[in-house]
Amino acid sequence: MEEEKGIVKIKVFDLETDEKIVLIRRDDAEKLDLKSQDKIILQSKEGKRVYATIYISNVVEEKNLVLVSNNLAAEIDIKDGDKVKISLAPIPKSIQYIKKKISGQKLDANEIYQIIRDIVDGHIGPVEIMGYTLAVNYVEMDMDEIEALTRAMYETGNIIEFDAPTYDKHSIGGVPGNKVSLLIVPIVAAAGLLIPKTSSKAITSPTGTADTMEVLADVEFDVDEFKEIVSKTGGAIVWGGKLELAPADDIIIRAERTLGLDPIPQMIASIMAKKMATGIKHLVLDIPAGVGTKMTTVEEATNIGRLFIELGDRLGVRVQCGVTYGAQPVGHAVGPALEAREALQALIKDGPASLIEKATSLAGILLEMGGKAPIGYGYALAKEILRKGDAYSKMKEIIEAQGGDPDVKPDEIPVGEYHYEVYAPVDGFVTDVSNIAVSAIARAAGAPKDRGAGIILHVKRGHKVTKGDKILDIYAERSTRLQDAVGVLHSTRPIIIEGMLLKTIPERPIYTYFSQGSSSE
Repeated sequence: MEEEKGIVKIKVFDLETDEKIVLIRRDDAEKLDLKSQDKIILQSKEGKRVYATIYISNVVEEKNLVLVSNNLAAEIDIKDGDKVKISLAPIPKSIQYIKKKISGQKLDANEIYQIIRDIVDGHIGPVEIMGYTLAVNYVEMDMDEIEALTRAMYETGNIIEFDAPTYDKHSIGGVPGNKVSLLIVPIVAAAGLLIPKTSSKAITSPTGTADTMEVLADVEFDVDEFKEIVSKTGGAIVWGGKLELAPADDIIIRAERTLGLDPIPQMIASIMAKKMATGIKHLVLDIPAGVGTKMTTVEEATNIGRLFIELGDRLGVRVQCGVTYGAQPVGHAVGPALEAREALQALIKDGPASLIEKATSLAGILLEMGGKAPIGYGYALAKEILRKGDAYSKMKEIIEAQGGDPDVKPDEIPVGEYHYEVYAPVDGFVTDVSNIAVSAIARAAGAPKDRGAGIILHVKRGHKVTKGDKILDIYAERSTRLQDAVGVLHSTRPIIIEGMLLKTIPERPIYTYFSQGSSSE
C-alpha cells in the first residue's frame, strides 16, 4: 500500500444499511492480512475513528482503493479521494462477557455496559449479537442484570428531558389492531398532562403505532423538533428510531427477528430504557393476555407486570400495569391505513366498543396518576373527554404540529385498491378469531410496508352469522399481494364458527372461502 501500511484512498458508495461497510480488493486485503467480514478500524487524517466490517469484492477495480458506505463516510466526515488508515480491530472484551453469559454465569453492571457499548459502536457483529440474544433468552437474567441492562441501553443513546412531569402508555404487543395510543395520547393531552409518546414501527406485526400514525402525519423528527411539538400541543406520537433513543435496541431486534425470539429480560429493559430516555416518570403498561399473545394467561401477565413495577421502582419511574383482554384483535381494522381510519372515526364520533373501552380504561389510569381524577374515576373522565370531542380537537392539533392534514376525514384515507370479500361458509356463532392467522393474512397482503393493506373483521367472538354473511375483507395495494393473502386465508382459520369442521384425517380442503366481487376499484 502507498505511504505506510494500511493507507488507502476511499470512494463513497450509496448503500442503505445499518451496517458500516468497506469493500476492498482481494490482493489489497491479503497485503493487510484481512479476511472478509473482519472488523476493522477506519481512521481519517484528522484522527476520527470508526469501526466497520470489511468485505472482499471484485467491484473494486483500482489497487489501494476501498469503497466506503455513505453512513460510515458521514460519521467521520470523509469524501471521495480522501486517504484513510485501515487496521484490524482488536477483539472486544464484550465477546468474553457474552461467552460468560452463555455458560450460565451472572454478569455485573460493567460487563453488561461493555456489551451494549460495543453493540452500539459496531465493535461486535451480527453473529456475536445473536449469541448474546440466545444467552439472554435461554439463560435469562435476574433483576440486577435487567436493571444494569436498562441503564446501559439508556445511557448509550440520546436523553431527552422535559420541564413538566411526563406520562406515557406502552403495550408489550402481540395483539393485532391495537391502535389505542391514537386515542390515549389526545385524551391525556386534552386533560392537561404531558404525553410525549415515542413508538416503534412493526417488526412482525401488521402495523405498529408509528406506522399507523404515519398515515396521518410525519413521525420522524429530531430531538429539538420533537420537544417543540410536545411543547406546542402537550402530546406527540412519533417514531423513536429517528431520535436515537436506546439505539442498541434496534440493533438487537434484528437478531431477535432472525432467530424468532423475544427474550423477556431484553423486552423489559428495552421498553424501560426508551421511556427513561424520553424523560417519562409515569408509565401505564398494557399487558394483553390470551391465546395468541405474548402472555397466554392472566397469571403470566401479572408476573411480568410485577417485574416492570419492581424495575420502575429501582429506576425512579412510577409504573402501573393494566392486564387487558388480548385473545382477539382490538376493534375491526388491522393494517396502517385501515387502523388510522378506525382510530379517527372513534375520535370523531364512535368506534368499536373494544377500542373505546380499552383506550379509555388505560387513559383513565394515567389521568388518575396525574391527579386529574380520583382513583376509580379516571375511566369516566377519559370517556367524557372523548365524548365531548376534546380528544379529537387535540388530535387535530397534534396531526397539524407533525405536518399532517388536521381536517382529514376517515373516508379520505386511501386503502388498497384490490380487495377480497370473505363470507361465512356455515350458520352458527363465532367462537374464535385467531390473532396469529389475522396477522399472517394482513402481512401477506403487504402490511405494514404497503400502508393500504390489511383486514376488516366484520364479526368477532359471540356474533351470530348465517351462511353467506360477510365476515372479512382483505385489502391490498398489489394484485400479487392479494393473491398471497388469499393463499394464507385458505391455509389458516382466522375465524371459527360454531359447527365448522376443523380438520379431516387424512387432511384435505374443508371449506372454500369465496369472494362475491373481488375488486380493484
